[in-house]
This record gives sequence, C-alpha cells and structure tokens, in this order.
Amino acid sequence: MGCNDYGSRRHTLGGFFKAHLSFPQNYPQMPPEMKFISEMWHPNVYPNGGVCISILHPPGDDKWGYEQAGERWLPIHTVETIVLSVVSMLSSPNDESPANIEAAKEWRDNNKEFKKRCRVIVRKTHEG
Repeated sequence: MGCNDYGSRRHTLGGFFKAHLSFPQNYPQMPPEMKFISEMWHPNVYPNGGVCISILHPPGDDKWGYEQAGERWLPIHTVETIVLSVVSMLSSPNDESPANIEAAKEWRDNNKEFKKRCRVIVRKTHEG
C-alpha cells in the first residue's frame, strides 16, 4: 500500500507498507480484518499491526457508543473503499479512540518526535 508521510499534513515522503486483508466466510455481510505486516507507528494501528477503523468494525450499533451504525461495516464496502479509508486514516489519526495509546500520546504531546519516528519508518520501507 502506498502512503504519504503518515502523521503529517505534508505529502513529501512516500512509504510502501505491506498489509494483509483476511476475508471471513460470511463476507460481505461481515468485514474483513486488516493487518499491517510492515512496521507501523500510528494511533489507529495496534502494536501487532491490526487496523482499528470504523468501517472494519462489525455492522450495527457500537456497544460503547463511539460510532454510529452508518460509520461501521456495510456490505457495500469494497477493497477500494477500505484502502482509501485506511490511507485517509494514516494521514489524519483519530486520537479519541486509539489502538496504540503510546503512539496517540506522542502524536498529541510530542508531534515533532512522532513525525520524526514516522519518517524513519517510511525510509525503512524504501530499503526493503
């Protein structure tokens, strides 16, 4: 997956991040799971690479009340809409519901260091 210098508004550094989509047997009624195989430091990506984004959450009401049903999985979503949503998420983190609390804290409290770490990770994607 190609991506801009995630975690910043500048679009000068392009990274290539490997991710895997796993489709359940009852797809498209239920969403696939997405996991980054490449190293990732982002508030909405779990330390194990799992992607936390509304459209990949099961359909229906959110039991915690953070998301509306229309923000969650709908069978009309495609691989293209998933990838577009994840690319958008990478450049605009949601720190109100982080999957990686340490990355979210750094993004909020020390954005300069967050961007520096992201640039290092982006560079690594060019090396191998």
